[in-house]
Amino acid sequence: MDLRLLTTFSTVAELGSVSAAAEALHVTQPALSRQLQQLERQTGVTLFHRHHRRLSLTAAGHTFLAATRDVLTSAEAARSLAEALAAGRLERVRAAAPTTTLTDVVAPFLATLGPDDPLITVHEANAADAIDGLGDDLDLAVLTVPPPRHLSSAPVARLPVWAYVRADHPYAGRSAVPVAELADERLITLEPGARPRTLLDEALARAGAAASEVIACSNPQVAQALAAAGRGIAVVSDDPRFDLERTLVLDDAGAPLTLTLVAAWDPRHHAATVLAGLAERLEAFCSERYPPLAG
Repeated sequence: MDLRLLTTFSTVAELGSVSAAAEALHVTQPALSRQLQQLERQTGVTLFHRHHRRLSLTAAGHTFLAATRDVLTSAEAARSLAEALAAGRLERVRAAAPTTTLTDVVAPFLATLGPDDPLITVHEANAADAIDGLGDDLDLAVLTVPPPRHLSSAPVARLPVWAYVRADHPYAGRSAVPVAELADERLITLEPGARPRTLLDEALARAGAAASEVIACSNPQVAQALAAAGRGIAVVSDDPRFDLERTLVLDDAGAPLTLTLVAAWDPRHHAATVLAGLAERLEAFCSERYPPLAG
């Protein structure tokens, strides 16, 4: 259906007369009357009661007006979106991140954005699902694993894997603990496949050790809660909770065990430049929030 005819109908309904609507739309009255007649022929509906100088909506006209306004609003939104796409602008960003990254990194970053920035919505997703969604229903992914080479990416943070203990634990107050030493402790970790768990398992293997007892959790905050309850040592990359003390975990070479956060996006995205800029801002935010480790 012709949007021009719907605009004419909506304007006449609002102003109540052909003359006022013709002036508002910058057309002649005869031309506007013909447009109304054409719309009524197309719909097969009488939209107006015609008085001497005024028009009033019929019952059918009132119903059709509501639908017309919905169509015109949607058309204007589509037009604005098309302009934004053509100009490489981005009003909304659909992002994904794993639980810890979303809670400790992305959410605090969102709180620093202003009303002129894109509206960013984020949902939890593992790396595989986030990568699959890029270019489809996702614009940006924050990953704890290296992205495929076909994606554009930028590192945004390097975060330690911590050993969290209660204040009365023997490790409390230590700046670091070798991973091999952890093998004799009851460890509270994430489930296999989670990046901090993978890094821990790999570091133990390189050190020629294996954890003697592991409690696996699906949620890192639960892992810290269990540590706070004295159930063991939580080995996660989260920010501290429950008044726990933390110590760095050192690999077999004596270097802190860390994971790298990477922002990734489809290089063919119409607003790839905007996404790259957001990744740069996220990196700056993380640099301030998580200063580099000494050495």
